[in-house]
Amino acid sequence: MNLSYVEGEVTLTSGRKSDYYFDCKQTALHPEGGYLIGKLFLGMLKGSGARAVAGMTLGADPLVASVSVLSHLEGCPLPALIIRKQSKGHGTNQYLEGLKNVAPGDEIALLEDVVTTGGTLVTSAERVRSAGFSVGAVLCVLDREEGGAERLAEAGLTLKSIFTRKELLAAAKG
Repeated sequence: MNLSYVEGEVTLTSGRKSDYYFDCKQTALHPEGGYLIGKLFLGMLKGSGARAVAGMTLGADPLVASVSVLSHLEGCPLPALIIRKQSKGHGTNQYLEGLKNVAPGDEIALLEDVVTTGGTLVTSAERVRSAGFSVGAVLCVLDREEGGAERLAEAGLTLKSIFTRKELLAAAKG
């Protein structure tokens, strides 16, 4: 069952044009898809030192929730943090939700659905660091292989993906 891959010209969040679209939310919000993505990410996080997972709303919301719930079931709890696109604007005026579940200085793993330029993850890392945490693993479902991993490397971050553009297109054609 293909829920996320669509062929045809689209404009991406980065403003770039593409001949395909990968709508990860369709898979991540499906019961089996969310479970499988969560299991894969959790496996990638084993031994990483992460104390929590975080991601930019809205794309990463189902990802961090899935990993957090599965981590509890597997006895290695990782709380989830949601990173806002805009600060709250009232109360604590914060960018991060879920802060009472982590301790200052904790290592946070960043999750993302699709990486094109890496801009969202760079912003996420800045917000996590500004809140007093360190950034450890940086994981995505799909690396479109369009410069995102290189941009993240320039920011001192190493991207790991469940699969790459090359792998996705090979599977779609196979």
